[in-house]
Amino acid sequence: MASLFPLTAAVFFLSVACPHLSRAAYTIGINYGTIADNLPPPSKVATFLKTKTTIDRVKIFHASPDILRAFAGTGIAVTVSVGNEDIVSLSKLPAAKSWVSANILPFYPKTLINRIAMGNEILATSDKTLIANLLPAMKALHSALQLANVTDVQVTTPNSLGILASSYPPSDGSFRSGFDRTIFAPILKFHRQTNSSFMVNPYPFFAITPENVNSLLNYSLFKPIPSSTFDAATGKNYTNMFDAQMDAVYSAMKKVGYEDVEIVVGETGWPSVGDPNQPGVSMANAESYNSNLVRHVNSGEGTPLMPNRKFETYIFALFNENKKPSTSERNYGLFKPDLTPVYDVGILRNSAEGPSPTTAPSPSAPGPSPTTAPSPSAPGPSPTSAPSPSPSGPSAPGPSPTSAPSPSPPSPSPPGPSPTSAPSASPPSPSPSSPSIPSAPSPPAPSTSSVKKWCVPRSKELILGGSCFLFAYFLLI
Repeated sequence: MASLFPLTAAVFFLSVACPHLSRAAYTIGINYGTIADNLPPPSKVATFLKTKTTIDRVKIFHASPDILRAFAGTGIAVTVSVGNEDIVSLSKLPAAKSWVSANILPFYPKTLINRIAMGNEILATSDKTLIANLLPAMKALHSALQLANVTDVQVTTPNSLGILASSYPPSDGSFRSGFDRTIFAPILKFHRQTNSSFMVNPYPFFAITPENVNSLLNYSLFKPIPSSTFDAATGKNYTNMFDAQMDAVYSAMKKVGYEDVEIVVGETGWPSVGDPNQPGVSMANAESYNSNLVRHVNSGEGTPLMPNRKFETYIFALFNENKKPSTSERNYGLFKPDLTPVYDVGILRNSAEGPSPTTAPSPSAPGPSPTTAPSPSAPGPSPTSAPSPSPSGPSAPGPSPTSAPSPSPPSPSPPGPSPTSAPSASPPSPSPSSPSIPSAPSPPAPSTSSVKKWCVPRSKELILGGSCFLFAYFLLI
C-alpha cells in the first residue's frame, strides 16, 4: 500500500499545480443556432452531443432557458451570447446585475456556463454608440458576475477579422489604425486582467473568389499545395490559410503588447451547398475543410509562430438552419434536423480519430454556390431565436464576407525553415446616448486583411508542463 503514495502524490500535484495538463483531448466546440422551424428539442440535442459526439462545448446565440436547462448535468461547457441590442443598457452595473440574475444564476453551476459573449462583431460595425459601450458593458458584466460569486465565467466579445488593417505576410499583422491603441489595447488589457479570452470569427471560405479559386482553394482547405508561402521577416513557411491567419492576429496583438492573452475561435466553417456559381462551395469541400480543421486543431501542432498549441475552436454550425436568408447560410450545419450527419468530420464517437484520408475531396472540386457570400443585411432574429450568421449586422453572428477579404495567394517559398506542417488532405438598434466615455473612432473602410483566426503562444505553459512532469517523476522514484 505504501507504494501507492508517490503515485497519488504525483497525480494530485499534476492536477492541482498543472491543471492545463488535464485538459480534454478535444478542443472542438460547436455553434448551436436555432434559426429553423424543424430542429429537435434542446433536451434531445444535449443528449445527442453528450452521448454520440466528442463535442464538449457549445456556443449559443441567446440565453435560452430551454437550452440552458437542457445542458444541465451534461458536463458540456456553454458560451452564452448577449444580443447587440443589450450592450448599451448592460454598460450600467444595475442592468448587468439584473441580466446575470435572470440569465445565469438560475442555471449555474448545474449548467456549465463558462463564458459570456458580449454582442457580435461590434467593432466591424459603424455604430459608434455600440463601440463606445462595448468595453464598459464587458466590465459591468464581469463585475456583476463577481458580485454574484460567479468567478469562473469569462466575458469576451466576438470579432470579425475585418479588425485587421494588414495581415500579409503574417508578421505584418496589425489592428486597424485608430482602433489599435484606443479600442483593442484596452479590451486586451481587460482580458489579461480577468484571465479571459479574445474571441474571433475567421472564415477562410470568404477569401475564395472566382478569380482566385484555383490558387487559394487547396490552401484554404488544408490540402497540399505546390509551394508554401514564405514570411521573410520570421523565416516561417505557411502551408495553409488557417495558420497564416492565426499568426497575423498574433502579430497584431503583439504589436500592442498583449500577445499573452488567450485566443478562442468563436466561429469558423464552410457551407456544403450554395447558389449557382458560388466558388468553392460543395459537400466535398465543406467536409474537407471541417475535417482537416478538426484534425489540425486537435493535433496540437499549432502554427509556425505558435507551435505546440491547441486552440479552442467552435465550428459553425451544429445544424443546417432552414430560416436563414441565403442558400449557403442555410447549409453550414454538420447535422440535419434528424441528427444524422450531413457529412462526418471526425466528431462522432465511432469516428473520433477523424475520417479516412480517402474521404478528402478532390482539390479542384469547387461546387455550385452564389457569387456572393452570405448577405450582410440579414435581419437579426427575435430574442427567442439564435442570430443568423450574417456579416456585420449589429446582432447577426456568423459568416461575414465583408469582414474577411481575400488574402494574397500563396507564393513560391524561398529556402527556409520547415513550417509547422498542416494536416494532409487525408477545417440594435441604435441606442440612447452612450455613457461618459471617450467616443470611439469611426471604423475605417473594410481592410484587405486575409487573417481569419486568433491564437496565442503557450511557451510558459510548455515550460511549466515539463517541470510538472519532472517533479512527478521524482515523486514516483
